[in-house]
Amino acid sequence: MKDRIVIIPTYNEIENIEAIIRKVMSLKPVFDLLIVDDGSPDGTGLKVKELQLEFPERLFLQERKGKLGLGTAYIHGFKYALKNGYEYIFEMDADFSHNPDDLVKLYNACAKDGADMAVGSRYIKGVNVVNWPMGRVLMSYFAGYYVRFVTGMKIMDATAGFKCYTRRVLETISLDSIKFVGYAFQVEMKFTAWKFGFKIEEVPIIFTDRTKGESKMSINIFQEAVIGVIQLKVNSFFRNYIPPAPKVQKNPEAELEEESFKAVNV
Repeated sequence: MKDRIVIIPTYNEIENIEAIIRKVMSLKPVFDLLIVDDGSPDGTGLKVKELQLEFPERLFLQERKGKLGLGTAYIHGFKYALKNGYEYIFEMDADFSHNPDDLVKLYNACAKDGADMAVGSRYIKGVNVVNWPMGRVLMSYFAGYYVRFVTGMKIMDATAGFKCYTRRVLETISLDSIKFVGYAFQVEMKFTAWKFGFKIEEVPIIFTDRTKGESKMSINIFQEAVIGVIQLKVNSFFRNYIPPAPKVQKNPEAELEEESFKAVNV
């Protein structure tokens, strides 16, 4: 089974795409990378195809026709990752607002510390945001408070879009039932995982606003998040959340014995 894949949705990210790909490709441990591009007219997809010649075994591209939304791009990527057998699936922005080096911290939170989902959190240790105007910082911070108040979740950064999922989380969640496409998508994924009883761990990061390209934030996305949180809470009263089967604890000694048995019988 393959281990790690990072999903980055793109639309007009030609100024960032080569740098972010090369950075992810340089990390240790190794991460595969899937770009889900929504028909960027600026040549983002063409640049990815060019770089695939350099990283043929680790860089993948899924192209969609038109700007179909952040949430649907991630769902598309999740299905690709599950189909191709990945155990740890990450989501990250293309614009370096999420530091690729922090992928290792998110991976360790799941692979070593036992979390089912790890969230790169801007607010678990103070307010760690760089280059945002104060108005947007306050809007983001109090959005987290609003989500906690309405849903009951204890996650400090409920709208965060920098995450690691274990395979079992995405297999348990009905991906086709996820309704939202903007920032409410990030809340919906966390809320659904939380309702199923998965262990969610917040990992402190420093969020740095993009320096190249244009933000995709809009008033419609913000409105969706405000109304969507209430809809999530109301809809949860009419849905059964059956906890997943317990994790199978691996026994290193048993695995060594199995490998020895295979070696002897080859």
